[in-house]
Amino acid sequence: MTKTINNVVIAGGGTAGWMAAAAFTKLLGNNVSVTLVESDDIGTVGVGEATIPPIKTFHKLLGINEQELMRATQATFKLGIQFENWGQQGDSYIHSFGVTGKECWAGEFHHFWLHGLRKGICAEFGEYCYELQAAKANKFALSNTTPINYAYHLDASLYAKFLRSFSENLGATRIEGKINSVNKHNDTGDIASLTLDSGQTIEGDFFIDCTGFKGLLIEQALHTGFDDWSHYLPCDSAVAVQTKSVSAPIPYTRSIARNSGWQWKIPLQSRVGNGLVFCSKYCSDEEAISTLMANIDGEALTEPRVIKFNTGKRRKGWNKNCVALGLSSGFIEPLESTSIHLIMSGIIRLLRLFPFEGIEPSAVAEYNSKSDSELNAVRDFIVLHYKATQRNDSEFWQHCKNMEVPPSLSHKIKLFKETGRVFLDDGDIFRVDSWTQVMLGQGIMPSQYHKIANIMSDQELHNFMQSIKSSIANAVEKLPSHAEFIQHYCKSQDASLSENQLDAKYEVES
Repeated sequence: MTKTINNVVIAGGGTAGWMAAAAFTKLLGNNVSVTLVESDDIGTVGVGEATIPPIKTFHKLLGINEQELMRATQATFKLGIQFENWGQQGDSYIHSFGVTGKECWAGEFHHFWLHGLRKGICAEFGEYCYELQAAKANKFALSNTTPINYAYHLDASLYAKFLRSFSENLGATRIEGKINSVNKHNDTGDIASLTLDSGQTIEGDFFIDCTGFKGLLIEQALHTGFDDWSHYLPCDSAVAVQTKSVSAPIPYTRSIARNSGWQWKIPLQSRVGNGLVFCSKYCSDEEAISTLMANIDGEALTEPRVIKFNTGKRRKGWNKNCVALGLSSGFIEPLESTSIHLIMSGIIRLLRLFPFEGIEPSAVAEYNSKSDSELNAVRDFIVLHYKATQRNDSEFWQHCKNMEVPPSLSHKIKLFKETGRVFLDDGDIFRVDSWTQVMLGQGIMPSQYHKIANIMSDQELHNFMQSIKSSIANAVEKLPSHAEFIQHYCKSQDASLSENQLDAKYEVES
């Protein structure tokens, strides 16, 4: 017997909880009531400060003003990620959000670039990508005539605070308190209510688990099960610290490979988020803290905080009358800034399948199938970075270089290496450009390419490549600095970009 869904209860706040509350209150209106339960005594992980471009679509759907959001979260613009020391020590490449070159029906631009290499046209692959060149030049602007694809760096705790205000203004109810027990119906095993330490009981028809790694509802109450991916993703720990900014914010994240993992640097308007993701088999917590603190710039604003995690996913993202979002649904390490995106895509998937008239097995199956496909594709893309290394200077990198990878990823690498082709899986959130930039950036060079590239004469090919490169260089030349644009567009009242961080004059093409 199905039951009409009128009351949605969100267990846990943070980024996941308040993103869900914002979407449900805005997009479902008066169709359901939304109650969010969170404890002031329970901190959030709060280190997921980088995003990928689809977040803009989510904000547009909710009617959120970009400038207002960026001011409130001390946000900066993000054009991609610079990977340092991943292929070999001293290597550096940028995985950008832009389209590289121009493609045709039979093959993407990299086939023409590979053909050009054989013909002596030797410009770097990234020189044909607008966003990548803007990132390298530390420039940014919005323009109607020259669109730019971007995401944000933002303060995750301020983002949750912003969405809380947004949600409460639309009618969401917040109840403060720590969840003591999850109560289930005896006959169905569905969740019936939550009991707080105070003794208060909160009943609901449908529950969203945003309780973090614990998975109070999805795992501890419903025993959903967990697929462990640590054999593919060996890092199981992170240490995080915030520092004062000592220079103008750059429009990209830095990911710097270290001996037993990698370090992130995420620039906000007045501070920098720093962290080291590492494998505890090869590095102790104390060594990780020492490595991180030796490689930061500026005064530390917080004490280093160690976070332990298991990579993998719940066997069902939707189980009975509960959907898990964020860390409670699983965790794929933050190498490509996918955590907030996966929250967003889970919310949109649930909204499209929302069981207003009662939960149907077909909807649950569809949600879980699409979720699994997406998570598997993200997992493969992250594993690629570790597998595609030539480093053998530490036990950790030797392990990564020689480890088994999912058959789906092994096929993708082999296909690119042997034919130069990339085909996307159904759930792939990263485009061909992304796969190509990472594989080429880490030294996977195809042995052949599509012969469609031969349709041009040598001169035509030279002119074609030069035209793209020149138009990008000219467009980047006209851009203001990233710091100048932020000053003009979305400067936070809590941030202070000093005079020496800015050029004297701001100009931008409208």
